[in-house]
This record gives sequence, C-alpha cells and structure tokens, in this order.
Amino acid sequence: MCSKVDIDMVNRDPNDINVHVKVAYEDVIAEPDGAHSFNCVWACAYRTYSCCKSFAYNLLTILSCLPMSICWGCLYAIVSFYSIWIITPLMRFYLINCGCCQKFYSACIQCYYQPIYEAMSYCFSNIRVTNMSG
Repeated sequence: MCSKVDIDMVNRDPNDINVHVKVAYEDVIAEPDGAHSFNCVWACAYRTYSCCKSFAYNLLTILSCLPMSICWGCLYAIVSFYSIWIITPLMRFYLINCGCCQKFYSACIQCYYQPIYEAMSYCFSNIRVTNMSG
C-alpha cells in the first residue's frame, strides 16, 4: 500500500533527470556585449519573466498535478503489472521451449548433416593446392 515517504522539499530533482530543462532567466535570455538595453529595462524584464514563469508554472501545477499524478501512477502500475504477470512468464515459457527446440535441432544436425559433411571432408581431404606461378 501507500507508505509514508520522507521527501526532500528543497532538492526536488535529486537524480538530475530534468537537468536539460533550464528555464532561469540567464539560461534563456542573454544580451551579448555591444547589445545591452537600459539597466532599468533589463531589471524589469528579469522581474517580469521570473514572476510570469513562476505564476504560470504554479497555476499549471495546481490545475494538473493531481490528475497527472493519477495518470502516471496508473500507467506505471499497468507497466509493472504487464511486465511481472505477462512478459516475464511468457519469456520463461519461450526460453523453456527454446531449450527443447535446441535439443531437437542439435539431434537433427548430428543425425543428418554431420555424416554428410564428414563424408564430403574425406572426399576433399587429399586435394592439394600448389602455386604454379613463376
């Protein structure tokens, strides 16, 4: 069932799975040397970007966090169930049958093809190749 888990409320990506999502102002907006806006405009743009990003992210999180958590939880439960109760037993069934097929195939090769190829090897065993060039 659900157990109480202590979660880190400060570092919410401890395994760095979303390092590629850099959305800080400095990672998105940058003015190179020689193309600087007024300091007050730059500071205002920074505050506007930060507030809008924070507000929009929090609003989207409030509206969709629980439904998305339910969907992802159900999806991973289905994947786990499918893997544990269907895929693994089917793979075991397949491997058991492959062992039987391997024994049958090996017996057929040893009974039918091995004598033919041994006889052919005796026929060609006395052939000698020499280089006649100059």
